[in-house]
Amino acid sequence: MRRRTSFALLGALALAFPSHSVLQARPVAAVPVAPAGIAPSRVVPLQGGRNFRDLGGYRTGDGRMVKWGLLYRSGSMTALTVDDYAALEKRGIRVVCDLRSMAERQAEPVNWPHALPRVLADDYVMDNGQFLPKGDPRQFTPEQVRAAMASSYPRLLSQFNGQYRRMFGELLAGHAPLAFNCSAGKDRTGVGAALILTALGVPRETIIGDYMLSNQTLDPAKLMGGKAMANSPFAALPPEALKLLVGVDRSYIEAAFAVIDAHQGGAMGYLRDELGLGAGQIQRLRMLYLTRG
Repeated sequence: MRRRTSFALLGALALAFPSHSVLQARPVAAVPVAPAGIAPSRVVPLQGGRNFRDLGGYRTGDGRMVKWGLLYRSGSMTALTVDDYAALEKRGIRVVCDLRSMAERQAEPVNWPHALPRVLADDYVMDNGQFLPKGDPRQFTPEQVRAAMASSYPRLLSQFNGQYRRMFGELLAGHAPLAFNCSAGKDRTGVGAALILTALGVPRETIIGDYMLSNQTLDPAKLMGGKAMANSPFAALPPEALKLLVGVDRSYIEAAFAVIDAHQGGAMGYLRDELGLGAGQIQRLRMLYLTRG
C-alpha cells in the first residue's frame, strides 16, 4: 500500500490548533478559483462520464454557497473521450483522489493525456461481499440487500479514513479544482461528498439530496456492463435487489451519519477526532470553498 500522506496546514495558524491535530505547518496557499467561462452545472456534460457531478451551488446554514467548479465527485472515468479530457482540462482539475481498489483500477484504467491532474490512489483489495447478505445472490430479497448496504456504510467510514484524510489535506492546501471518485461514484464517493459538505456547513437534508441524485445520474445498465463488474457476484441478483445495490437509498447514508452523530461532539467532533479537522481547519476550508455569492 502506498504510504499515506500526512496533512499540512498554515504555519501561522498552527499554534491555534488543538495538540491532537495531525496537520503540520505549510505555506499559505492561494485561494482556488474556478476557470472563467464555464457555466455552472450539477451534472458535468461528458460523453463518457459516469455520475460526474459538481458539488457547487449548495447553500450552507449561514447563507454562503459552495463555489462552483472546484469540487467534483464521480464514478470511474475509464470511458472518458478525447473531448471529455479536453473539457476537464479546461476546468483545470489539479488532483484526482481515486478511491478504487487496485483491481478496479486495473480493470478500468484511466489514461489522462497529460501530466495533470495528479492522481492519488491506494493499493488495496476490495471485498465486494461486504455490500451483500450471506448466501446465494440469486435468492436475495430487496429488503436483505437494503439492510446489507446500510450496514456497509459505517465500515466505509473507517476503511477509507486514510484516503478521506488525504483528500482533506489536498483541499486544505488549496489543491483544487479537485475530483474524487470510486467505481460507481455513489458509495465511497458518496460518503466522501457527505464529509466535505458537512465540513463546509451544508445542511444535512441538502447533503442527503445530493447523495440521492445518483439514482437519476447513474445509468445502472452501463455500470453493470463495466469491466469492474464483469466477475462480481452482483450480476446474479434478482432485478429488484440489483436496483437497490447499483442505486442509492436514504438509509445507506443515514447509517454513516448515525456513526458520525453518535461521536462525542457530534459531526464537528467526528471531523476533528477522525479526520483531524479542528476549528482552524474548518474555517480554512470554508474560506477556500465557500462564497457569499
